[in-house]
Amino acid sequence: PLTKSASDYKPGDIVTWRLGGSLPHIGIVTDRKANDGTPMIIHNIGIGPKEDNILFAYDMVGHYRFTPSTSEEE
Repeated sequence: PLTKSASDYKPGDIVTWRLGGSLPHIGIVTDRKANDGTPMIIHNIGIGPKEDNILFAYDMVGHYRFTPSTSEEE
């Protein structure tokens, strides 16, 4: 779910935003945290990949987490 709680975002999660209301942007949650406890994000906003404290800086529109199957029949 989309929340304002930093603890809901785990390393490896994918987050999407709409910059300026229309430009799509994607980031990956890292295992590092900013000084305020917010998970850091790896993203590329046009100047190469970097790690920033931007999780709650833009209008978030998606939050995704891959959870592998625990079934042994795969």
